[in-house]
Amino acid sequence: MFGTVLIANRGEIALRVARTCRELGIRTVAVYSTADRDSAVVRFADESVHIGPPPSRGSYLHIPAVIEAAKRTGAEAIHPGYGFLSENPDFAEVCEDEGIVFIGPPAAVMQKLGDKAVARSMMVQAGLPLLPGSTEAIDTVTEAQALADSIGYPVIIKAAAGGGGRGMRIVRDAADFARAYRDTRLDAQAVFGDGRVYVERYLESARHVEIQVLADRYRNAVHLGARDCSVQRRHQKLVEESPPPGLPDSLVAEMGAAAVRATVAAGYVGAGTFEFLVDTENRYYFMEVNCRLQVEHPVTEMVTRLDLVAEQLRVAAGQPLGYGQEDVACAGHSIECRINAEDPARGFAPAPATVRSFVAPGGPFVRVDTHLFDGYRIPSAYDSLLAKVVVWGPDRAVALARMRAALTELRVDGPGAATTAEFLHSVMDNPVFREGKHDTSLVGDMLFGGSR
Repeated sequence: MFGTVLIANRGEIALRVARTCRELGIRTVAVYSTADRDSAVVRFADESVHIGPPPSRGSYLHIPAVIEAAKRTGAEAIHPGYGFLSENPDFAEVCEDEGIVFIGPPAAVMQKLGDKAVARSMMVQAGLPLLPGSTEAIDTVTEAQALADSIGYPVIIKAAAGGGGRGMRIVRDAADFARAYRDTRLDAQAVFGDGRVYVERYLESARHVEIQVLADRYRNAVHLGARDCSVQRRHQKLVEESPPPGLPDSLVAEMGAAAVRATVAAGYVGAGTFEFLVDTENRYYFMEVNCRLQVEHPVTEMVTRLDLVAEQLRVAAGQPLGYGQEDVACAGHSIECRINAEDPARGFAPAPATVRSFVAPGGPFVRVDTHLFDGYRIPSAYDSLLAKVVVWGPDRAVALARMRAALTELRVDGPGAATTAEFLHSVMDNPVFREGKHDTSLVGDMLFGGSR
């Protein structure tokens, strides 16, 4: 196992990784921008290194600064968390060149799977079902429109290098396609530095279901069940749960086997997630692969009793998984709510503020992953995620009751402070959600009465 690991991230995920490292006796190095000088992970880690100003491009996305921090502190490995450099193949390659272990898949594998168009082509070869659409990027609006017209509307245009719910547009009418195509390409170039896009059929009433996989470098791989991530706003996940309510065990097993098959075929190593859409007939379609730890990984940990960060570290250190699919058992039900510094009353506008008082919920089987503390100043330069409230119950009804209680107990107070907790409480009370009959349209229906 590693002696020292540098955590190339911030916020709750940096603290969460540092805690597992401490349990395993691994020394930790935190990196921080000027805005995060007094952050929780800086206080918790064994050593910390300042790497730049608040803008991410000058700190958390600045590869030379991160590498220099690792070399200066003797870090043998870097854990990228999620976001920032976690799915950057160039960063993984630099780590390899510098003799530093990147805790994630090989750079070449990440390069292929991180390109959504290339990944679609690879999944076709692995036998995974896809929605009708292109299996490679489309370079001209004429070709793209011809494909959209042939598969039928609505369609969705997606950035080949996209992720995190960004770089996509839904088109419901042929007359709107050309403008949407051009706008998506411009956005993709601006956000990802890559203007390539692809087109696929858009499912109106679909569930967003994902499969967590783990693989070692010896071609051993397992899946750890499924998560439902259908509660979304503007393609951003708000609530996740495992197992997906109402999804047949046989379907989860089939999707899991398909994901494992593709994992091995791709030469993937580490923790990864295969994302699918599931229609009203329980037919599933591959969307993309996330080559990193997911924000929602705690719900999988709760039902499997596995520490996914510890598994990442073990695999990255060259250890075999040591267990097979028959050894993986899921029990009970887990739900996660993302608490963001956003004001639902103002259209979910960001709400950076100083936290005067923070009260985390507690009780049996309640977990809170957060970096908040009294006096913490929420910066405006980064993602608005403040905390993840996660509960477990022997069944979904108990888990729902615990989440409702936890959200009621949560307090984030201070001048201008606002969070999504109250809105998430209304999701827990929504009859469609409570019956487990929701899909990706739920939040739009709640906010706009069914209007998209």
